Amino acid sequence: MNKHQLDLEEQEQIANLKAFWSKYGQLILVVVLCTSLLTASYHGWRYWQAQQASKAAVLFDATEKALLTQDLSQLKTITGELLSDYKSTAYASKAALLSAKAFVAADELKQAKAQLSWVIEHGYSESYRAAAQIRLAGILLDEKEYDQALKLLQSSVPEAFKAQQTDRRGDILWAKGNLKEARSAYETALGQFTEKDPWRDIVRQKLEAIAQ
Repeated sequence: MNKHQLDLEEQEQIANLKAFWSKYGQLILVVVLCTSLLTASYHGWRYWQAQQASKAAVLFDATEKALLTQDLSQLKTITGELLSDYKSTAYASKAALLSAKAFVAADELKQAKAQLSWVIEHGYSESYRAAAQIRLAGILLDEKEYDQALKLLQSSVPEAFKAQQTDRRGDILWAKGNLKEARSAYETALGQFTEKDPWRDIVRQKLEAIAQ
């Protein structure tokens, strides 16, 4: 192959490349730009998430300290900040559940109900929401708000929480005086708890008591 033929091939390749770039160049630039922007946005989002989790972890540590010292005023402030500014983190849901327990112990039921209601609506996962639902139903039971508690327990929960939900439903029905329905709920719960779960014995005791 002589030099003239090589020059012609090179010119043809260049011409083809120019034609290709003229037709698809702008599209290629747009795709590259969009890919770069998406990559940058993804890394920026991951960085933001890491920052949020780190700040929430510090506040959660402060929550645990407030629980140990039983400083309910401080607990309200810290939990409030977590729920307001870091609600997308698991720490917010954990703090709300722990705080609710402390408020129940202190007989501040309004505050406890607010924490649990927040988790039911904004909880980090289905498990957190289920735990909050069952606990709130327990408070409503103590307040004799039976119908409201039963309505709350109609929501679906993960498999791991179904036995607790059914057991709580039995408690409410028993308190209402619906003994037949309560017994049925306890029997169902007994079958839902695993053989090794110590709560089975408690449910069995309830069944024995309701039969008397």
